[in-house]
Amino acid sequence: VQLQASGGGLVQAGGSLRLSCAASGRAFRSYGMGWFRQAPGKEREFVAAISWSGVTTYYADPVKGRFTISRDNAKNTVYLQMNGLKPEDTAVYYCAADLAGVAGRTKNDYSYWGQGTQVTVSS
Repeated sequence: VQLQASGGGLVQAGGSLRLSCAASGRAFRSYGMGWFRQAPGKEREFVAAISWSGVTTYYADPVKGRFTISRDNAKNTVYLQMNGLKPEDTAVYYCAADLAGVAGRTKNDYSYWGQGTQVTVSS
């Protein structure tokens, strides 16, 4: 499974970005997908996850109400819509695939990772 994340960039506080993660392979529709982020000097942390069907989603408390995860199985793509961005959202954002199909909330749930896309929010 190859994952390609894109959509990061520099944005002012209060702005929005939409991250995309394109996956290879026909089995994408059976994977749970997640977004994690890692700020300099910090551990990689969970941001959001979505089950294979899209019915179940989970969000980390700091992003609830601001971020929305979604997927388009026809396009083998998962998205992270980020609104109301804050400087503390600055990090490299990674997408990951959970072959069990659930919306895992820990790094150990995920077998495949994308290369990351930088999000920088200025104050």
